[in-house]
Amino acid sequence: MSCDLGLQPGICLGPLPIRFYGIIIVVGILVGGFVATREARWRGENSDRIWDALIWIAIAGIIGARLYHVFSTPAGCTETAPSCGWPWYRNHPLDALMIWNGGLGIFGALLVGGLVVLIYARRHKLPLARYLDIAAPALLIGQAIGRWGNFVNQELYGPPTNLPWGIPIDAAHRYGAFTDLVRYPLETTRFHPDFLYESVLNVIGFIVLIVVARRLRLRLRDGDIFLLYLIWYPANRILVESLRPDAWTVNGGLATAQLVSLVLMAVAVGGLLWRHRPVK
Repeated sequence: MSCDLGLQPGICLGPLPIRFYGIIIVVGILVGGFVATREARWRGENSDRIWDALIWIAIAGIIGARLYHVFSTPAGCTETAPSCGWPWYRNHPLDALMIWNGGLGIFGALLVGGLVVLIYARRHKLPLARYLDIAAPALLIGQAIGRWGNFVNQELYGPPTNLPWGIPIDAAHRYGAFTDLVRYPLETTRFHPDFLYESVLNVIGFIVLIVVARRLRLRLRDGDIFLLYLIWYPANRILVESLRPDAWTVNGGLATAQLVSLVLMAVAVGGLLWRHRPVK
């Protein structure tokens, strides 16, 4: 049996394909787990709980991320490939199981992974809000690492740019108008590295959450750091989605991820204001 990596770079262990994207995702999960254990110890919680729950949260997150991708419909998409989301999977349902072919969506991971955190916390009688605070910086650093999987797969890029950090994209990974190699020559055309922008902003957000948690620890309530995460990351995503010509959009042209981000930010800001409202 031969090993087929398709268009995604990786290595073959006999007939088994090991894709670099998957390796990077696993590294992001493990680094996030390590950060979460440090946060748990700092907050006086049992760090063993992190590793105990991590595998279930990771599996649930991957399932949720895949479902988000499956039911998405990127702008200008036609039923030609799994990267097209729902227009493809509704007629090729078994392809939805092939997580290495298509994509993953972080908001789906947050929803389903969050449900597992809720179930785990209730089952073991753990303070949910405190564990969400533990998870928040770990999520950001894990996401920052995971985004580099898009780099090796030549995904999550924006429109052409002349900026010095623009990246080349080969013909097989072009989409839409960018497949016109006369108008957008392979040798000279560079694109915005959207994955890099999100990764850098996630690292900054990770540092901000860690610093805020420690500098304002006497003023914060359990759950506040997670609410700050729900402000920082959605704001990050709104910016990145504005540079994605292939973004999944709703009626009116607003990217679906931007709409979800706006809702999460509104909920988080409202929650923080309510929790810290002046007491008369």
